[in-house]
Amino acid sequence: MLEVTLLGCGGMLPMKERWLTSCLLSCQGHSILVDCGEGTQIALKCAERKTIPVDLICITHFHADHISGLPGFLLSMGNEGRTDPVTIAGPPGIERVVKSLCVIAPNLPFEINCMEAEPGTAFQSGLLTVTPFEAKHSVRCFGYSVELHRKARFSPEKAKENSVPMKIWSLLQKNGKAEYEGKSYTYDMVSEGERKGLKVTYCTDSRPADTIAQYARNSDLFICEGLYYDPEKYDRTLKTKHMMFSEAAAIAKRADVKRLWLTHFSPAVQEPEQGLGYAAEIFPDTECGCDGKSIDLLFEDTGRC
Repeated sequence: MLEVTLLGCGGMLPMKERWLTSCLLSCQGHSILVDCGEGTQIALKCAERKTIPVDLICITHFHADHISGLPGFLLSMGNEGRTDPVTIAGPPGIERVVKSLCVIAPNLPFEINCMEAEPGTAFQSGLLTVTPFEAKHSVRCFGYSVELHRKARFSPEKAKENSVPMKIWSLLQKNGKAEYEGKSYTYDMVSEGERKGLKVTYCTDSRPADTIAQYARNSDLFICEGLYYDPEKYDRTLKTKHMMFSEAAAIAKRADVKRLWLTHFSPAVQEPEQGLGYAAEIFPDTECGCDGKSIDLLFEDTGRC
């Protein structure tokens, strides 16, 4: 199972009823946080989640509403007892930015490892595979696709064909390899056929771009910004290099995703639901995000992890 929780859905500045954009993805006791605007640690508590399981923080870009909450979040992690290292990934310059922000969060009880993400180059965080990609904003900005892969299906017939002892079948399914009576065995000797995993793609602060549709393709959930929905706001959206509800929906349709959640609403958009029709007429499986909105994504053929 892959649990996805929107901690905040606001852009530019926090509001009384809307925290700044951030998202938590959790799988088997480990979590990834995408973006960390002001007050993210409070939004996390409001959503009844904890900071300690967060092993990786992915920053999309260095505008304040996406990263200024980092010192407070890291301090909360330390206060809650985190001692394991935390990786913070983002565009080039991430180490310099993190060090500057952490001047007010010294002596953390855990190590911080900064990593400059490379678009198109995947990396692992627990069971999850994270792939950054280029967005199209006023500064260097990344989106992230997160995938939970599945092993190929176990095949007793293939195991017998390859003379794999039955005693180590379960061990191979669990560990992928095993030793028995001096001989090595691997999972490919007892498996066949690929099985679809789970995929979530997250992108905010961008104009429509081919890379977004490319990396969002076949996502189970596509989370994309919709700064405005009113067509009269298009020129402003274009000038600031953001996206309309309708533009996010067009990408979702092109990428053939299962569902779209809109996020990163302008403070001027008091009730995003009023503009949902602008997106839904293009991509019907569209929902407006809200703080604390959560979903458990399950493997489609079993309904479980």
